[in-house]
Formats: sequence, structure tokens, C-alpha cells
Amino acid sequence: MNLTNTSILDFTQINAAMIPLVGGKGANLGELCAIPGVQVPAGFCVSTAVYQSLLQHHAPLQTLLDELDQLKITDRKRIAATSAEIRETIATITIPEDVKWDISDHVAKMGAHKAFAIRSSATAEDLPDASFAGQQDSYLNITGINAILQHIRLCWASLYTERAVVYRMQHGFDHRKVQLAVVVQEMVFPEASGIVFTANPANANRRELCIDAGFGLGEALVGGLVNADHYRVRDGVIIDKKIAAKQLAIYAAPAGGTTQQPLDETQQQEPALTDRQVLQLEQLGRKIEAHFGSPQDIEWCLAQGQWYIVQSRPITTLYPIPETDDAAPHVYVSVGHNQMMTDAMKPLGLSFFLLITRAPMHPAGGRLFVDITQSLGTVSGRAALLSTVGKSDPLIKDALQTVMQRELVPLVHAEGSTQPTKNKYVSVEDLKTPETVDPAIVQELIASSQAAIAALQQDMQNESGMGWFESILADVQQLRAGMFDPRSMSALMAGFNASAWVNEKMSEWLGEKNAADVLSQSAPDNVTSEMGLALLDVSDAIRPYPEVIQYLQEGKNQSFEKVLMQLQGGKPALEAITGFLDRYGMRCVGEIDITRPRWSEKPSTLFPLILSNIQNFEAGEAGRKFEKGLQEALAQEQDLLTRLRQLPDGEQKAADTQRMIAQMRSFMGYREYPKYSIVNHFYQYKLGLKQAAVQLVMAGVIGVETDIDYLSFDELYEVFRTQKLDSQLIAERKVTFQRFEKLTPPRVITSEGEIITGRYQHEQLPDGALAGLAVSSGIIEGRARVIPNLEAANLEAGDILVTTFTDPSWTPLFVFIKGLVTEVGGLMTHGAVIAREYGLPAVVGVEQATKRIKDGQRIRVNGTEGYVELLDEG
Repeated sequence: MNLTNTSILDFTQINAAMIPLVGGKGANLGELCAIPGVQVPAGFCVSTAVYQSLLQHHAPLQTLLDELDQLKITDRKRIAATSAEIRETIATITIPEDVKWDISDHVAKMGAHKAFAIRSSATAEDLPDASFAGQQDSYLNITGINAILQHIRLCWASLYTERAVVYRMQHGFDHRKVQLAVVVQEMVFPEASGIVFTANPANANRRELCIDAGFGLGEALVGGLVNADHYRVRDGVIIDKKIAAKQLAIYAAPAGGTTQQPLDETQQQEPALTDRQVLQLEQLGRKIEAHFGSPQDIEWCLAQGQWYIVQSRPITTLYPIPETDDAAPHVYVSVGHNQMMTDAMKPLGLSFFLLITRAPMHPAGGRLFVDITQSLGTVSGRAALLSTVGKSDPLIKDALQTVMQRELVPLVHAEGSTQPTKNKYVSVEDLKTPETVDPAIVQELIASSQAAIAALQQDMQNESGMGWFESILADVQQLRAGMFDPRSMSALMAGFNASAWVNEKMSEWLGEKNAADVLSQSAPDNVTSEMGLALLDVSDAIRPYPEVIQYLQEGKNQSFEKVLMQLQGGKPALEAITGFLDRYGMRCVGEIDITRPRWSEKPSTLFPLILSNIQNFEAGEAGRKFEKGLQEALAQEQDLLTRLRQLPDGEQKAADTQRMIAQMRSFMGYREYPKYSIVNHFYQYKLGLKQAAVQLVMAGVIGVETDIDYLSFDELYEVFRTQKLDSQLIAERKVTFQRFEKLTPPRVITSEGEIITGRYQHEQLPDGALAGLAVSSGIIEGRARVIPNLEAANLEAGDILVTTFTDPSWTPLFVFIKGLVTEVGGLMTHGAVIAREYGLPAVVGVEQATKRIKDGQRIRVNGTEGYVELLDEG
């Protein structure tokens, strides 16, 4: 083995581009050494080239790695045994003489009598988009060349601890592609040590720096053996200080290694740092952060008045901040929590949403956020926020109240001065009912929309080349105008305000909670609930034909039309499916993202839903379900009117209520139509852009058609015009999107990166109950089915659906569940509207419901009060 140029590298020879050779930890140490004024203990890296060469030339190890590659994550016993055998083999491996000599030479130059820290540095560690820190081992206070060599072997072996192996399996990392370097660094024997976070890890605020400090070596803090002193610092001011009782510290042992030492009672209560040292450390942390260009998690030591930095890594858990072009404070609210799609979107999807909106929206982390700063500056703006954005999601509302109480954006008065103000809470009385709106307007709006969609479809079919792009741009302008048509807004508000009026007045006059829920069942013109019933009709058309059912059970999608025509009953089955797709084929999960595959592109998505309908219902269920909901709504109306007439001034109250119920039922169904219209337009855009993508593939500009998903519309327009594209751009965008997919978007975030969280204001909850928002009344018990995505649905009649969010594509499942629990949602979001229409008790906005509720667990959903009870352990 001849690795003399790459086997051993001093920190001073290393930079950020050398991660493949020295791992994340080694690369960061090299970068730290280049920062003026930052003191790093001297050291070197035994590169990944040494580790890789050893493995490649060791046949027994290759055999063991082959065995490991064959194992699944469920094979825990075999993983443990194989991993242990790999570690034992590596721990006794022979290091080549030239590498030994090189290591010995470097140690001698630093001082053979000195003690060293031996740390693992993996190529998948301390990276901006991965958090593998702590997966491999570190050893402190190692003296003597033989001990150093042995601990280098132990670091290599630690790449195959059971924990590290399982972690890589979970995150899809190939064991052979994760290489390991070893850091050998001169030991520092500090009086105090700890960690600096240049962004507050608790709330993600980038302007707050946090310091944890303790006596002795930092391993006591990292290992959780002692509580740390904790400081929060902002712009040179300590804004919070907590001095912990520190009962012990870890120090270097005379014979090597470390030892725990108890602290006397006096020292236990002393701060590990003075205030002056805290502020010095803040300055040092900000300097390091500026060098790396992102918030950092920094390990520090203080020895004889000198600051030493022994590591710095990116904080990988922070959600990106929406970008703005000024330094003023801004507050942003998640669009995805309102649209019921909190998944990351690809650039093309984001750009289309930005094209059709008038709101000041900004992308961050693959999601969109609306800038509400201007509204927060006035009393009327704050009231509007609480009555619209806030009312749809109590957690957003509570977070906004926190924003207002803290005056994160000052209230600006007409004269331009600023002063604190009390929050204005908006009641239903503040929601002015629009003047009488003719119900006929709903049909006019729908007819107008259908005509526009038909015209767009014709344009896209007649156009080609750049014409596709020009037609899309022209239609976007018309679509935006239709979205903000005053008539459409009046229709939407008429239904919403009538529902709010009914709920408030029935509670006040009769003590009836959420009366509008039952009254909403089987309302007319609800294109989404009609879709769920329409799929029941498709199931009825297929039900008599066993051969078709058998084919659908196989779940095949390719050329299903040709196959069906060869089966008995295939013609009526095909007519039913294609008829459904003609009207609803533009829908899919996450449909506001134009890049998502539509049902028309992947009809097999519907096959399990059709089969479930056949299994769970008799023929004619669509009609029975609609009629049942209608009769329950009519019965509820008559019951309320009868009880109202018995009250003082009862005839007038009954007449007002009957009028508002009629208004509610006339307009509530329209709530689902605008999104249906948008998705129809998006589908036509997509058909045109797919043809453009085919041409780009044929021209060799892109590799595959779906590469266009990683370009914004403007970028795609320019690429198609010029037939040129940076070859690296798509690959980089794909990596970025994969990172964004793993992030959890906040409901409310500030321009400082601070995530403002809200809480439910329930007066009383049963012990252990999960709080949420009551959106469809009733109490139901049943088996929870935790479903991560629509294609994974395996529901039986009577199950309770538990998922992150639902959008219209989930509606076919609603026909046979008996309750709904989601992590995201509000009173007027899709899941709530359809749950009420189908008479399903529903609680939405339950934080981490899919993690706190186990699949198969028996639960009770209280859709009247807004909570979920866990009835067994699951």
C-alpha cells in the first residue's frame, strides 16, 4: 500500500472540499484552523484512503460486508451478530508499516509524551443535510504510539456498531459508501468546557446564541451526567442565565483515559464561566458562524485563560427562513397548513402557486409562507388575521396572539408612531353576514369556470412549442381574476358566515353545540363529496364481474384499458373508470403541487379504493349514504325549529334560523369548488408541459421528463427557449428537495428563524387525551388506522382514519370510515368540510397524532369537544 500523499494530513492541510478524504469532523477542523483568532489544538487525520484500502484488501471483511448487505432492518439479531464480527475483525487488523511510520512521525513532531484525543470522522457526519454526530466512537487522553494505533483501529471498528448500522439502514446510506477517517488531536485539559449553539435550538431563533458550560471535560455534559450552566445571549447582552448544581466533573486520569470527580458543595453552585467570558464566547461563536455561513454547534474548552475550539458542525435541525430583501422584522404563516398539504413541493409546483396568488408569499424549505407583517401593523389587520387565518387553525391563532403580545412587529398608527396594544379578539358577532346573495350565483360561477377550463383545454391542444408557455401565462391571469372574483368571495363567505351564525345562536339559545355539522350533511354542489359517492358508483359497475375484480387486485397500471376489454365485464368497467377519470382524473394526493402524478396518470391508485368499496358495501350505497345524510339534516332542522318556537320571541328566532340554514346549505358546497377549478387548470398546464419535457429529453437538454419538476416555470420557459441548461442544476435541486422532505414545517416563523408555537385552550381534558380542534361533532370509538399516505390505505368499514393531513383525493376513503383524526386542519379545510357532510366525528390539528396513536389502537374521537382518548395500549 502506497498512500504517502493521502494517508495522513495535518489540520492545516485540510479544507471543506476534502470531506471524502477526511470526513465531516476532519474537514471542519481544517476550516477552523483557517479562521484568524480561532485556536484549535494541533492534530492530523488518518484519511479515509487508509480505511478504504484496508477494507478492499481484506477478503474476510468483504465477505462479512456482503452478509450485512443482505440483511433487512427487521433482522436485528443477525445485524447484531454480523456487526460484532466485523468490529472484532477490524480491531485486530494489521496497519501497514508505511502508515504506522507516518502516524508515528506526526505524533513525534507534536510530542510523543503528550496525550491525544482519538475521534472518528465519517464521510456522512457533520454535514449540512445529515446528522450522524455521535454514531462513531471517541477516546480521550490516549498516550503512547501503540495505544494511539489501537484506538485508531477501534474508531474504524465503531463504524459498525449495531446502532450505526441500523441508523444507516433507516436513512438509506450504503455501508460501503460511508468511509471513516480518524482525527488524532492534542488533548486540552480545561478548567471548563461546553457547547455554543449560534442559534437557539429550542425555538430556532438565529439571533439568540446559547451556551452550555460545565467544569472539566465536555464529556460530562454530552453524556448527560451533569446539568449544564445555560446562557442565552443576544447582541452582546445576556438575556437569560441558569446556573446548575454540578455535582461532578470529568477530568483526564494520570494513567490515561478519563475519570469522574465529585465537586465540593461550594464549587457545585459556582458558575463555570464569568459573564465577561460568556460574552467573549459569543463573539467567538459569531466569528465561526460567519466563516461557515450557517448556524453552528461548537465544542469549546477554556484552559489557562485560552479558548480552544475542538469542533464545529452545522445545526441540521433548523427550518430555513423565508428570504426577504430588507432587515426589518417579518412574521410568516404556513400556507401548507391552510391548504392541507404540508409536504415539500418541487420548484415547479412552488412557482405555479406563486403565479396564481396575490398574497406576499415566500418559499422556504420547499413550502410556502405568507408574509403577514403588514397586517400585524394595524388594529384592523390584526383583527382580520385572528378572524380568518387564526380561526381556521387554533394553533396558528394562539401563536399569532403570542406574536402580538410580544410586539414582534410593532403596531403602527396612522400618525406613524408605534406603541403596544392589547390583542383584539374577534367573535362571530364581528363577522358581518353579507347582504342577501342569490343562490343562483353558485351555478353561474361553476358554469363560467367549466367554460374557461374547456377553452384552456382547446388552446393547449391547438398550441405547440412556445405556444404552450404563452397559453399558460395568459390563462394564469384569467385564473387569478376568477379566484378573486367578488361574486365567488361573496358565495364563500355567505356559507361560512351562515354556518358560524347557526353554531353561535343555537349554542346561545338552545345549548346545542356545533349544530351546523349535521345540518351540513348532503349539501348540494359539493364537488368533493360527490366524488366520493361517484367512486361508489364505479364500484357498483365493477361489482358483478369477478375477472375485473381479480385484475384490479393485481394492481397493474400499464395499458389497463386494453386488458379490461379482454375480460368479461371489462367494457362497462372501463366506461365507469374512464368516466370517473374524465371528471376527477386531475386530482391526486398533494394536488396543489403540479408535479404530483394525477389519477389519470396513475389510475392504479384508485384500484384499492374501488376494491374496498366492493368489500365493505352493498350495491347502491352512494344513494343510500346521500339520502341518509339529507334526512338527518332535515330532521335536525325541524328539531331545532320546533324547540326555537317554544322560546320567547320564538317565531322570529325560528324564521331567522330557517333562513340562515337555507343560506348555509345553498353555499357550503361551493366551498370545495374553487380548488377543484384550480386543479383542473393545473392539469391542463401539466399536459402541455409534459409535451415540452418530451421535446427537451429528445434534444438531450434533460435526462428524463420529470427533470422539469426541479425548475421554476420561468426557468423552464427559458430552458425551452434556449435549449440550454446547467447540467449540475437538476442534480443539486434533487439533493436539496430530499433534504426538504425530511423537515417539519412550522405554522408560524419569524425573519429571525424563531418558530412560534401555539397551544390549545381547552378548559378540561380527560387524563391522557390528545387535544385538537373539534370540526365535526359526535363521539365515536373504534380501531385507529394510522395511514401515512393514500396508497398505503388498508381500511375496513368502521375504522377511524389517523393521518397527517387529507386533501380532496382522500375523500373516497371517507365513505367507509367512521371518524377522522389529522395533525393538520381547521374548521373550513377539506377534511373538516367533508367529515361534516358525511356525518363523521372529526378532530383535526392533533399534534404528532400519527406518532402518539398506534396503528390498530382503540381510540375515542370526541368531535364535539375536540380531543382524542387512547383506550388501550395498542
